[in-house]
Amino acid sequence: MLKVAGLESAYGVSQVLFGIELEVNAGEVVTVLGRNGMGKTTTINSIMGIVTPRAGSVHFDGKEIAGARPFKIAQAGLGLVPEGRQIFPNLSVRENLVATAANRQGDSTPWTLERVYEMFPALRNRATSMGNLLSGGEQQMLAIGRALMTNPKLLILDEATEGLAPLVRDEIWECLQRIKDDGLSILVVDKNIADLIKLADRHYVIEKGKVVWSGTSDELKGDEKLQERYLGV
Repeated sequence: MLKVAGLESAYGVSQVLFGIELEVNAGEVVTVLGRNGMGKTTTINSIMGIVTPRAGSVHFDGKEIAGARPFKIAQAGLGLVPEGRQIFPNLSVRENLVATAANRQGDSTPWTLERVYEMFPALRNRATSMGNLLSGGEQQMLAIGRALMTNPKLLILDEATEGLAPLVRDEIWECLQRIKDDGLSILVVDKNIADLIKLADRHYVIEKGKVVWSGTSDELKGDEKLQERYLGV
């Protein structure tokens, strides 16, 4: 579904990515792991067109999307839950959700307002509340719901549970498992390795803008030296 090859990106004269290679197949959950500042968010932003790659290719559903405008990439079927959530603070929960609603892929069982409320009951209870009045957990639920309302083929989450209380994190992981069970492909960045190992099929570890390891959850779980070298604080 998604194939990234030789991806290079920079901010001005400072190059951040040096030939990133990764793939996400239909129905898979794949992670991008690494310490802070290693290029994870730049990788996501380069895939989404927020950062224009200097070199390399990004194929989605067989079409080249590298360098396309972000809204065109979103319309192609990629849904982003950005780092920091970035919900609309002056819109209500309901307005945040319906603002992005679309079913461009013609899904027979699309994500609707009611379906998002079933996934996140807390949002139903806060439907008329402004975005800036929500807790961090509620904002993250809203950001995920907003992305789902675009009915994407691939859901991308950058720092899926950053800064959330443990109980809220557990709820987010449970919801992502349900989304996976529904067959939606997911690409996720997060630091909670134990939870990612339970959820994901495969992992890519990034160090200084390069993929230094890739493998399955079983392989990652069984390699404590790898975790300590590239993922430990």
